[in-house]
Amino acid sequence: MGQRRCHHARLSRHHILVSACGWCVGLPHPACRRNLPGEELRLNTLRSLLDFWKQDDETAPNFFAWRTSPPRPAQTHPFPNDLPVSLRDALSTRHIDTLYSHQLSAWNHIRAGRNIILATSTASGKTLAYNLPVLTEMLENSNARALYLFPTKALAQDQLSNLQSLQSSIVNLKSSIYDGDTPQANRPTIRKTARIVLSNPDMLHTGILPHHANWSEFFSNLKFIVIDEAHTYRGVFGSHVANVIRRVKRVAEFYGSKPKFILASATIGNPQELAERLIEEPVELIDNDGSSRGERHFIIYNPPVTDAALGLRKSSLLESVRLANHLLAKNIQSVVFARTRRTVEMLLTYLQSPIENRKSEIVNHIRGYRSGYLPHQRREIEQGLRDGSVKMVVATNALELGIDIGGLGAAILVGYPGTIASARQQAGRAGRGDDPAVSVLVASPNPLDQFLAHHPEYFFERSPEMALVNPNHLLILLEHLRCAMFELPFQGGEGIGSISDELLDEYLEFLVGNQEAHYSNDKYYWMQDQYPAANISLRSASPQNYVLHSVTD
Repeated sequence: MGQRRCHHARLSRHHILVSACGWCVGLPHPACRRNLPGEELRLNTLRSLLDFWKQDDETAPNFFAWRTSPPRPAQTHPFPNDLPVSLRDALSTRHIDTLYSHQLSAWNHIRAGRNIILATSTASGKTLAYNLPVLTEMLENSNARALYLFPTKALAQDQLSNLQSLQSSIVNLKSSIYDGDTPQANRPTIRKTARIVLSNPDMLHTGILPHHANWSEFFSNLKFIVIDEAHTYRGVFGSHVANVIRRVKRVAEFYGSKPKFILASATIGNPQELAERLIEEPVELIDNDGSSRGERHFIIYNPPVTDAALGLRKSSLLESVRLANHLLAKNIQSVVFARTRRTVEMLLTYLQSPIENRKSEIVNHIRGYRSGYLPHQRREIEQGLRDGSVKMVVATNALELGIDIGGLGAAILVGYPGTIASARQQAGRAGRGDDPAVSVLVASPNPLDQFLAHHPEYFFERSPEMALVNPNHLLILLEHLRCAMFELPFQGGEGIGSISDELLDEYLEFLVGNQEAHYSNDKYYWMQDQYPAANISLRSASPQNYVLHSVTD
């Protein structure tokens, strides 16, 4: 190929150097490149790998599509004049001296008392966009409270550290997580003293709203409700969450507060419509992404045909492993997304078992990430990704959400995740700021994957799917009316959400006739002994639970 060979080189059977030496594409071994600046080194390493892929006879013929997005400069603005000095100082310690255009737009709308939804790209600074106005309100009003909702406990843990780094200089401002992992002994203190509570819809549904009397001071002073990763609230889950939000607003109104809503979402087809369906109020859309972005490559890779007569192709798992080994050899920090937990474990085995990887000790830097891991294990892996000690993580879509894992150089998607929005979200985990990045979708034998491989324009040119919810679904609405009545009696003609008075009266009369509610003095009271929220899953439309028993002879 005409390149000189570095004296540190050691070839693997795929002609990729397991010692991370880049001689085959003109790069020196790590021991030979100590004087290269970090950014230049990353850029050259990624470019060299992409050049190698284009020239490699085993790889290049299988690229069915390759799209490159050019770098994008940041659109920045000075801090707003009313940003408190303490927050300016906190930002300065993080080397932040300007705001992106969408962050400033969010600031202006929130300060004007409007509900917003931020729909910008992954790693564009959405968290800072909502933290600044919330913390400013906390500084200006010593009684103000805020509720942050995240779809997973892991994401709440991650965002707590982000929040605490900003508020460290603010006196009398406590932020706490309140979820199923919170020790019982700590809960009374959190209810009384925390000014920002980080939780999830499930805990809000079963652990906070039914016991709102214990949260009276919190709800009396509730100024903001932040709903992060709003695109996850779709379908049955989203329909349940919309009803939980109806109940939150009802309880807050009972205590005399009317919180504003701040939503943040990945790119979907209808962010404003989704937000307005979830909270049933007007919402301002902010999608003018002002963050900088380096060069981005998205490749659709279709494994080679092994039997033309039968239309069989090489295993997408094995091809993903081969490409992942290329990334390991180049010392490019990466994430490999698998569709199932079983596939995660298979890929880990394939990546960790080769003798070349074991001898080079790279095996110690390859980790898995999926549900089922203990919280401290997941946090250890997340920290390893941030500090660089973990070189590659094989994950389910548990890493698709906005957990801070630093700037990765590459992402491999083992099979199409099912939606354009999800695929773009996973690909967006690679690259941060001005750093270049590559994402590779390795097509499986699945007909949908093969369709995308042969018609890549469907993926690249179509808008992401719309997120749809139906909070007035018969069974879902009825379940949450039971919960709402348990929390507070319904006053005759009261209304809740966008439900018509006639429909609500019909539901309430049904509950009376079913001997679940009692009507007296123009009020509907819950009269059952059971605690309704405990029996309602936010992820199912059916009130019935089934247990399957396996019987063998």
